[in-house]
Amino acid sequence: MPEGDTAHRTARRLHAALAGRVVTRFDLRVPSAATADLRGETVHEVFARGKHLLHRIGEHTLHTHLRMEGEWHVHARGTPWRRPAYQARAVVGADDVETVGFELGIVELLLTRDEADAVGHLGPDPLSPDWDEAEAVRRLSRDARPAHVALLDQRNLAGFGTEYVNELLFLRGVAPTTPMAEVDAAALVALGVRTIRRNVDQVVRSFTGDSRRGRNLWVYGRDRRPCLRCGTPIRKGSMGPDPTRERRVYWCPSCQKTTQSRQLPPSAG
Repeated sequence: MPEGDTAHRTARRLHAALAGRVVTRFDLRVPSAATADLRGETVHEVFARGKHLLHRIGEHTLHTHLRMEGEWHVHARGTPWRRPAYQARAVVGADDVETVGFELGIVELLLTRDEADAVGHLGPDPLSPDWDEAEAVRRLSRDARPAHVALLDQRNLAGFGTEYVNELLFLRGVAPTTPMAEVDAAALVALGVRTIRRNVDQVVRSFTGDSRRGRNLWVYGRDRRPCLRCGTPIRKGSMGPDPTRERRVYWCPSCQKTTQSRQLPPSAG
């Protein structure tokens, strides 16, 4: 699942392929920007902010987001794409290289001076040079909502998605329904920073220290399977800031203690 580490790893690859190069192919396959043409402009840089990707090209910024299924591929020009052409949403190419964004959740072109319109709402990013740990802790600490909801809010801390949130709460022994005000926000943030900085350079994301698939996650996607720590079956439910934005929640009822009044009913799905 694409999260902050995926976005930053993708940005590094795109930057290495395009930075300093003159654009020779530019094709945005979305109605709002289908006529845009930045051929002849120079790619200044490609970087990530949280889970967002930004290409600075000339005086413009191409803003994209991977969402659940998105990917950016780098190809030698003229070689076959590894996914169907109908899935392509953005193509940025130079003389001998072509980068293609498939199934992107967001594709928009804006002036670089207006970049804040796209990402200005984001909280501190632990993978960005301007990371501010104290500010991230402050934002989380003032959020009265359940820990799972507060940690997923990109305005508090940018880059952690559903997989990270479920795994980090397990590692800290925090039930997802626990009010954030009752959680040691500083310890949670510090753990998240160490984890995402380690994972950004890994082929397989791991929270257990074991990179083998099926052994790299404590709770995420493991509902009804035994907890790797205590053997209790992992539970699954849903929660979010409102019913239209619920996300999957996975937890171990033994390792992540909660009071009866704050229990999250398991999902039937």
